[in-house]
Amino acid sequence: MVSAAVEIQSPAEWSSLLDATKIVVVLFYSPSNAASLEAIHILEHHSQGLEGHGTVLELAKVNVDELKAIKSAYSITQLPTTMLFQNGKEIDKVSGDNVPRLTHLIEKLKRAVDSAKTEKASGSSSSWKGAALPRGYVDVTDQVELNRSELLNVDTDTGGVRVLFSSEKPSALSGGKATAKDWVESDTDDQLLLFMPFQSMLKLHTLQITSLPPTDDDDDEAPMRPKTIKLFVNKPHNLGFDEAEDLQATQDIELSESDWNKEGTASIPLRYVRFQNINTLVLFVVNGDGDSEKVRIDRLRLIGESGAARDMGKLEKIGDLPGE
Repeated sequence: MVSAAVEIQSPAEWSSLLDATKIVVVLFYSPSNAASLEAIHILEHHSQGLEGHGTVLELAKVNVDELKAIKSAYSITQLPTTMLFQNGKEIDKVSGDNVPRLTHLIEKLKRAVDSAKTEKASGSSSSWKGAALPRGYVDVTDQVELNRSELLNVDTDTGGVRVLFSSEKPSALSGGKATAKDWVESDTDDQLLLFMPFQSMLKLHTLQITSLPPTDDDDDEAPMRPKTIKLFVNKPHNLGFDEAEDLQATQDIELSESDWNKEGTASIPLRYVRFQNINTLVLFVVNGDGDSEKVRIDRLRLIGESGAARDMGKLEKIGDLPGE
């Protein structure tokens, strides 16, 4: 059961809690502020009976008089301020002495906990991940602006750009025959060009690509997995194929058979210092791994930091970040 809020003692403790727990409610308070103390009481009282302590849910409180770095990272200007996080990302915030809004946040918390418990119990396909997330980072794929994304040289008989970012388990891993092609294949040759604009500035740490081509070795026309990839950041629009061939990439990637796990996913560490504060990403599949003229991608995942979580970089030691 969850009731008493954990008193955060340091920025490091807060970062660890946020990384390790699916749902976190944190209340920023001051011992000298009566409304803050009342908000803590309301939060703890209404959270009684919620299950999932430790990995699903945690209540926390931050004394802004003692932990000014965390207060500054989240731009806390009113007390009390209560924030709700899910998977490391802020999903709601109540500033000031506003009991009705706080009660609404608590109801949202209860629904989130119920959803997380149901998802865990059912093994829902919506929670499918092709590979584990790097410690300390979150899935920021939902920051892709799908309506402005553009995929060039795609076979229109397969899925469009939206299927790449689907959270559903790929049909190729589900055992049954797909009613619709939930993957992307190239059209006239083995190249693809994908332009991804983002809703907010991102820091990208890892790119995860899932590719599940058929295993029929006798089919020379079967699509291949990507082999050579070029990434470009902060381009205002998509590139042309000739331009992408000639332009120096932010990072060049060469994949081999050993990079793909049993889920058909390759986790590609990015040169972190080159992927700071980016608002667009262009992914260019230069060629596939084989002799076919088609390449296939089932899913893409972007792992890193976005929104408020990006500000927590102020609380980390630079030497702890991979790639720096």
